[in-house]
Amino acid sequence: MHASDRDPAGVLRVRAANPSALTLDGTNTYVVGRWVVDPGPADPAHLEAVRAAARDGIDGVVLTHSHADHAEGAADLRAPVTLPSDGQEVGPFRAVGTPGHSADSVCLVAGRVCFTGDTVLGSGSVFIAPGDGSLSAYLDSLRRLRALELDVLCPGHGPYVWDPEAKLDEYIEHRLDRERRLLAALDSGLRGRDELLDAAWSDAPPELRPAAALTLAAHLEKLAEEGRLPRGIERADGAGRIGPDRADKGR
Repeated sequence: MHASDRDPAGVLRVRAANPSALTLDGTNTYVVGRWVVDPGPADPAHLEAVRAAARDGIDGVVLTHSHADHAEGAADLRAPVTLPSDGQEVGPFRAVGTPGHSADSVCLVAGRVCFTGDTVLGSGSVFIAPGDGSLSAYLDSLRRLRALELDVLCPGHGPYVWDPEAKLDEYIEHRLDRERRLLAALDSGLRGRDELLDAAWSDAPPELRPAAALTLAAHLEKLAEEGRLPRGIERADGAGRIGPDRADKGR
């Protein structure tokens, strides 16, 4: 393990064996004293490792959001489970509402340590889909985190982030750069999903192309909310499917 990926004081990380293109090297579960953050999938070996890390017992389980790869194993730990709302205090944590990746996403702050779930990853960018997710809300959430005084981010996937301000600046600029690329593609007359992806997400590897398509839909949804969606564009419906736009022909 690289020295920069050391555990913060008082935090133990237990990584689930569920690697994928979206979960990176697996879901990170954290043990903080007698509290568990994001117990991960309902995998017996992983949950046994979590119990072993929480050697003094478990007083409660706190979730950053309800997606299965973070929350599914909660019931098996036989402790009270909380997905807190903005400003709620649970054990050593204060919840900061950070919708965007999902409508129920929160970050959990304990001192100057922040557990970010899927709001910030240790590497790469976050998957945003229309419907449950919102790009507009996500940018607001990143800016809210940027205003906090933090020493380290403990992400839901990937390594620790020991320069939170730089990472959050990078995340905000990444989203704005995607929007600039998308607007340039739209201004050039491109309208179809695949040609917009080729123009604005040309760096997405093939295995992440479907996720990029949904993130494109989230960007189009944001432009529609702002009245900036051009005529004839393909955009997502509420289920995240891409199809010809009919409702905003005049925009």
